[in-house]
Amino acid sequence: MPSEPAPSIPSFHVNAIPDTSRTSPDDPMAALVGILDLQAALPGIRRMRAWGHEVLAVHPGERALDIGAGTGTEVIELAERVGPGGDAVGVDPNPAMLAIARGRAETAESPARFVEGTAYHLPFPDGYFDAVRCERVYQHLDDPVAATAEITRVLRPGGRVLLIDSDWHTVIAHPGDPDVVARLSKAMLATTSDPASGRRLRGLLTAAGFVIDDMGSEAVIWNPETARPLFTQMIASAGAGGAITEEEGRDLLSSMEAGIAKGDYHFSVTMFAVLGHRG
Repeated sequence: MPSEPAPSIPSFHVNAIPDTSRTSPDDPMAALVGILDLQAALPGIRRMRAWGHEVLAVHPGERALDIGAGTGTEVIELAERVGPGGDAVGVDPNPAMLAIARGRAETAESPARFVEGTAYHLPFPDGYFDAVRCERVYQHLDDPVAATAEITRVLRPGGRVLLIDSDWHTVIAHPGDPDVVARLSKAMLATTSDPASGRRLRGLLTAAGFVIDDMGSEAVIWNPETARPLFTQMIASAGAGGAITEEEGRDLLSSMEAGIAKGDYHFSVTMFAVLGHRG
């Protein structure tokens, strides 16, 4: 891992307009997109997404929505499934990310379309969609009940929803001093709107009147290239907040790098998914 803190990386919800004159790796938007691409390539993420598409079972002619569309990969997949007679739409609050998603859809010659919006305000009429998916968004929400009500509004009666999210209380990091790792994890949990969002998905859908059809989970094991940016920022943030000392942060980074070098390394978090239909 690098000895210096990584540059600040904007969240999925930052309304940042990309600076086209900046193409260097230290461009925050480029860093965010790079991290999303690395995560999308992880076997655990790929398995979870493949299972999700199987159970959501979007078919030709349907209207499908992806909330928090990011780089647009899953909307492009939905567009292939609904075909020319359907409608596949991605919503994201970040104009810079929408521009990236549109560019990738154009390159793929996909009819997937992307619009600006949030989980609280979906710019569509009541009952418009047959299926909605929402991946790793609820952990960022301060009002998941309102977001679930908005999903209910845009789904037709009988329409399906698939919610996927992480439960950050399940993080396992090795090697490192257990006490330092515990304080690091506690600091991270305190800065996440809903770190236990994964375990709450079923209850949120049930309370909103959905019938639960299936559930799934995946312990996503991060490779070093994917974990480094997150872990480095976690250490920098925990250090700035006083949860760990600068020396403890350096020692933890050194321990992780030593573990990576000899193959004694692990970083994982469990993701949960819930499929339901509107009653």
